[in-house]
Amino acid sequence: MAKLTYFGLFALQHRGQEAAGIAVSDGRQIVVFKDLGLVSQVFDEQTLSSLRGHMAVGHTRYSTTGSPTWENAQPTFRTTAAGTGIALGHNGNLVNTAELVGRRLPDGARDGRARMSATTDSDVVTGLLAESATDLGVEEAALRLLPDLSGAFSLAFCDETTLYAARDRHGVRPLVLGRLDRGWVVASETAALDIVGASFVREVEPGELLAIDEEGLRSSRFAAPEPKGCIFEYVYLARPDTSIAGRGVHSARVEIGRRLAAEHPAEADLVIPVPESGTPAAVGYAEASGIPYGMGLVKNAYVGRTFIQPSQTIRQLGIRLKLNPLREVIRGKRLVVVDDSIVRGNTQRSLVRMLREAGAVEVHVRIASPPVRWPCFYGIDFASRAELVANGLDNEGIRRSVGADSLGYISQEGLVAATEQPRSRLCTACFSGEYPIALPEEAMVGKHMLEDVTGTPCGDSGSVVHEATGSRAGVPVPVSAVPSTRSSPAYGAEDALSRP
Repeated sequence: MAKLTYFGLFALQHRGQEAAGIAVSDGRQIVVFKDLGLVSQVFDEQTLSSLRGHMAVGHTRYSTTGSPTWENAQPTFRTTAAGTGIALGHNGNLVNTAELVGRRLPDGARDGRARMSATTDSDVVTGLLAESATDLGVEEAALRLLPDLSGAFSLAFCDETTLYAARDRHGVRPLVLGRLDRGWVVASETAALDIVGASFVREVEPGELLAIDEEGLRSSRFAAPEPKGCIFEYVYLARPDTSIAGRGVHSARVEIGRRLAAEHPAEADLVIPVPESGTPAAVGYAEASGIPYGMGLVKNAYVGRTFIQPSQTIRQLGIRLKLNPLREVIRGKRLVVVDDSIVRGNTQRSLVRMLREAGAVEVHVRIASPPVRWPCFYGIDFASRAELVANGLDNEGIRRSVGADSLGYISQEGLVAATEQPRSRLCTACFSGEYPIALPEEAMVGKHMLEDVTGTPCGDSGSVVHEATGSRAGVPVPVSAVPSTRSSPAYGAEDALSRP
């Protein structure tokens, strides 16, 4: 089971690259192994062979609440007063963490953070579950706690005998259910089901709690569904071979490119993508425009996603390590360069400079999402509003900032249409500023809110932002056949989130 989970985590490595972990249960006890690093760095054959059991929860971390430390790696683990354990993986981010922390403090205590080794909203949830599970049992404790969690959460957690999966009432982050020959799988993306050989059954519904044990699968509702799926999953976060709400991500990105060509045509000789997330949209742009498609940038496959690196220094270094121009393709050409998004503007600025140095005559930048003007509080590692380049500049100002000959973003209407989802079922807060989940005015926010200083109000322009995915990243959770004879017993990038 640990090896199956290991393969599932490989499929979800793109959702988090800071830490990885697996918790395994054999029906009597839970063993957790986690560390900082990529999946391949954290686990080896010897470690996986020592993790024996019929049930597992795995996680790859993309830090949003709490620093990228070992204590904050997931799955988180807590022991109940009865001596049983709970291991939990989380994708998303809560907005009422401060309120939840208050529940765990004794009357009159002003600072319980000194008692907490981990400093994440995920650990707070695990602690609250463990405190209630002794008297209520894990399932009932979850049904009582989950309605009180505000924000985005796709959870996979287990005790010694049962696997649980839950998705917030808005379904902001994806979570799907799959079937194995002798068990079940819950994962952040359908691509993880493919990798472990599971067949797709359905999405975990918003507001639903699943419980899987030796008796099979059962479903409970803890909240009425109010779907608001993250539209940025289609733009960047999810793998192209994943499907969300029945729509293939690759197909959606190609359609975005077609619509982008119609909205922002250009006279050029070649369309090139910024690999990998810009590639499908570039294909669509070339198809619709009639301009030839080509590969003008070579990506180093061994460099991770610069967007989800925890510091600006790593991001900027990563851009240079990650992409290199094909000079013989670029020289003397008018280029349309298609990328998925502009957040801070650093990537595009470096790219345009690199392409001009390689001999490009013109560089026309086309972006497969609208301008990112607002921070995300639901699991994406954007900067504070002040650091979002589109917040302080209009399109012409951004064009000048990145040094392009022209700049075009797809419209919000075009992006929504490409997803084939109703606008009412999508969260577009990072583009529109319309937050579907209320942000309490006095809530503490910020990646380090549980570590040191008081945060700032969510609506303040200086607020810090954060999770994939997210993103508290992917959560592949295979559950093999369970022997009937078994015993029962805030937010954002590291320095983008500097406190005011």
